[in-house]
Amino acid sequence: MSIRLLTGAAALALTAGAAAADYSLTILHTNDFHARFEPISKYDSGCSAEDNTNGECFGGSARLVTAIEEARKRSNNAILVDGGDQFQGTLFYTYYKGKLAAEMMNKMGYDAMTVGNHEFDDGPEVLRGFMDAVDFPVLMSNADVSGEELLADVLMKSTVIERGGEKLGLIGLTPQNTDELASPGKNIIFTDPSDAVQGEVDKLTEMGVNKIIVLSHSGYGVDQAVAENTTGVDVIVGGHSNTLLSNTIEGAAGSYPTMVGNTAIVQAYAYGKFLGELNVTFDDEGNVTEAVGEPIILDGAVTEDEATVARIAEAAAPLEEIRNKVVAEAAEAIEGNRDVCRAMECSMGNLVADAMLARVKDQGIEIAIANSGGLRASIDAGEVTMGEVLTVLPFQNTLSTFQVSGATVVEALENGVSQIEEGAGRFPQVAGITFTVDAAAEPGSRVSDVMVGGAPIDAEKMYGVVSNNYVRNGGDGYKMFVDAENAYDFGPDLADVTAEFIAENAPYQPYTDGRITMK
Repeated sequence: MSIRLLTGAAALALTAGAAAADYSLTILHTNDFHARFEPISKYDSGCSAEDNTNGECFGGSARLVTAIEEARKRSNNAILVDGGDQFQGTLFYTYYKGKLAAEMMNKMGYDAMTVGNHEFDDGPEVLRGFMDAVDFPVLMSNADVSGEELLADVLMKSTVIERGGEKLGLIGLTPQNTDELASPGKNIIFTDPSDAVQGEVDKLTEMGVNKIIVLSHSGYGVDQAVAENTTGVDVIVGGHSNTLLSNTIEGAAGSYPTMVGNTAIVQAYAYGKFLGELNVTFDDEGNVTEAVGEPIILDGAVTEDEATVARIAEAAAPLEEIRNKVVAEAAEAIEGNRDVCRAMECSMGNLVADAMLARVKDQGIEIAIANSGGLRASIDAGEVTMGEVLTVLPFQNTLSTFQVSGATVVEALENGVSQIEEGAGRFPQVAGITFTVDAAAEPGSRVSDVMVGGAPIDAEKMYGVVSNNYVRNGGDGYKMFVDAENAYDFGPDLADVTAEFIAENAPYQPYTDGRITMK
């Protein structure tokens, strides 16, 4: 695939000069908010009131309200859109499901969003309730929902809105493997993103719409492929890969926007830490002649909207007793950053896998496998609250125990490392087992030197394994576990197990010990 990426500077010069009839639009955007209604720390986890007062926190709905208002004042023609995954990530979602997200998005005046995979975490029912509560369209083009009565005729593939006297076509996109990543049920069929987008572009073009924006919860790599493989897409507002695109911030994954042909691709990291602000100019034919901008960091310099602070505090009241309970102490920060845990052994992965194995070792279980996509934050040094543990492990997953052959264990590890270059959440964190990964090898042939309890794994032998109920039931591609023997999916909550393990080993000393070797 040949993908032509232009720098931000090159994006400035798609054409010289702007004609009088040109149409300018500011696209304000967020993605992967994950119920971070309160400010977050540099670890993307909870941030104390004291640290927030001292200007050390980021994001939160109250800052986002202010940033959106200020950005709208800078433009006479703006839209506000979201790239999916408003759901899941803190106790706010556990308690309110989609209700608080709907309330806040309505308050901020969103114009549209796409369905993220986490919008399906509690099945079509909760997504439908959210859609009924919001004042804007929720879109998903690459799925057949006709067999799901809760979404059929309600969840649209695309829509047209009017802004500044012009029609804008908006198309939604979700991960093609959402059936592996969440719980959409068996009535929805997910399809190829490029084909789905092109189909909607063609329909919109026939309607006379020549300015087309894709809201994509499919990841930076898929967004580039969609831009390469389709015609007529002007802007892709991304999500899913939590990618920071910027022309000024060190460590950004690419320029803002990333240009593929004449398609501008943007994404603004995650957790409400940034508000994306892209200024696009179209000519009379709907071609992008200029696309410039930069994500705005929502740090302590952004004033929090007082009414929103009060509303979030009110919503937080029922959660306080649960999350403020100190359950343990960490001697050092426990690394749970997705960039680390989805690529190698990490201390948070070891903690969770060790906790799982310790809980069920007396049941003859030898191996623990945890998907890194289930680890959602780091924990800083010092007192550890239940709220912090629940931010790391928000999914209410339960321990699952089962028996599979050594060959199936190796197959599972191969699945776990099969998408390492994409930063996929299936990467396995383990206990009771060691192995070597060659990321340069072909998927399916990357794992070697698998040892269980210090001995080479026996392909024929049956091993006792503990994971979570999501993985055991085929989530993140672990379909080889679906028909496992003696499966029991109803163990204790993974967050409770982890909290108790840290408490038993307090002050907990995070560590890595080479259980996963990267060649």
